[in-house]
Amino acid sequence: MAPASFHHEKVCVMDASGRLGSTLVERLLERGYIVHAAVQGHVDDLKLNGVATEREKKLKIFHADPFDYQSITDALKGCSGLFYAFEPPEDHPAYDEYMVEVEVRAAHNVVEACARTETIDKVVFTSSATAVLWRDNNSQLASDLDERHWSDVNFCRKFKLWHALSKTVAEKTAWALAMDRDINMVSINGGLLMEPHLSITHPYLKGAAEMYECGTFVTVDLQFLVDAHICVFEDVSSYGRYLCFNHAITNHEDAIHLARLLTPYSPSPPPSYEEANLIIQQRLSNKKLNKVMVDFESELLLED
Repeated sequence: MAPASFHHEKVCVMDASGRLGSTLVERLLERGYIVHAAVQGHVDDLKLNGVATEREKKLKIFHADPFDYQSITDALKGCSGLFYAFEPPEDHPAYDEYMVEVEVRAAHNVVEACARTETIDKVVFTSSATAVLWRDNNSQLASDLDERHWSDVNFCRKFKLWHALSKTVAEKTAWALAMDRDINMVSINGGLLMEPHLSITHPYLKGAAEMYECGTFVTVDLQFLVDAHICVFEDVSSYGRYLCFNHAITNHEDAIHLARLLTPYSPSPPPSYEEANLIIQQRLSNKKLNKVMVDFESELLLED
């Protein structure tokens, strides 16, 4: 269970229809929270597995369109916290230049709604590692990339890295508004989310070869990502951005394994001796998150 101070706390998860959102809803209910699950589409889009009947009594589902300000405030009413993760609209699921404007507008509307909701104490904003790692001459940096770094928006636009551009500008917009409106916000900048139906068309994978070569290709398991969100929400000392991943693709074996997951029917050529023995230095650091996760993971072990 959550610490005593969090018992019976009411929080909102938006958008709760994605894999991250729906799993967050389940875990928060398990930890004793009252949850407002906000979905863009039909309320039937929210599919929860293994939620006990007594926990369902603590769940309320809302339709919340990130472009409909009133629907956002309705979902937030009475909540002390928000977990926000952008999901592309059903009528425009692909990441392109247009998506940048869509995601930025959504982020602005949601954070502004939080500023006008008196009960909101903390916002956990889901961003991406792609908002950290893209710039010219990554290999020439004197130190590893971490939460202090931002992707270069001009670089992203030049090479049509729309996912990275969208995440970078949306997160910067959210931070600017949060600081202006004195909102207690933290962000989780996750690596590539590993999921059963992951495919080569995932927008995060644009530039995958370059990420691998630069030592910045990282992935995250769903449960670790969910736990990280809850951890930084419950930790009163959490602040700023947190790079979130639990695996780095730094050798040929890992790269081939991921390639087979993404393209299961494409044959993989045998590696050369140099490729098979190449170890790439990891250049992305998640030390900040690991420090706050130590106590949280210890608590989970005690629960088990």
